[in-house]
Amino acid sequence: MSPRRSVTDARETRSAILARGVELATVEGLDGLTIGRLAADLGLSKSGVLGHFGAKEALQLAVIDTAAEQFGREVVEPSAGTTPGLPRLRALCEAWLVYLTHPCGGFFLSAAAEFDRRPGPVRDAIAGMSALWQRDLRMHITLALADGDLTGDADQILFNLVGTVLAANHALHLTGDAQALPHARHALQTQLPTSPPTLTRQQP
Repeated sequence: MSPRRSVTDARETRSAILARGVELATVEGLDGLTIGRLAADLGLSKSGVLGHFGAKEALQLAVIDTAAEQFGREVVEPSAGTTPGLPRLRALCEAWLVYLTHPCGGFFLSAAAEFDRRPGPVRDAIAGMSALWQRDLRMHITLALADGDLTGDADQILFNLVGTVLAANHALHLTGDAQALPHARHALQTQLPTSPPTLTRQQP
């Protein structure tokens, strides 16, 4: 086998491990990731999996990075053609809702619940990804407020949007509510109207 092919095989194996890792972690948690489970699922030796990461924490961190790349492809990139501000904000939130229905769509929501009270590098990585995502949402909220397309407080609007998606994920996967997405879309429509808000004229 040529050195180039060997490198390519190693990259493909690593990608397969991480893709399966995201799938498992979404359902069973990042703590549920084990070298043995991944090796068995992918038909690899334990040493073949361990050699790519060296330790469980390194595997968890690499899985978080892979999940972030997936989120970018499925949620952020499809919305890139929309106008910054309210149109982009609506597109991002809709894509986020749709992503919840994907097999790995709830990865970060599950990981956040699993590690929110557990200090360390894994929690820091999850919190960092969440902060970046909320920074992007806040940027478009701020633009929409400046354009007059939204009124209110940016922090409160962001809190409401994140809360809506969290509630949708809960209803979709925990209770199996068939109306989870329609209810979430109605809530988002209320928070992010398609037409500019009507301002109440102050009496002199």
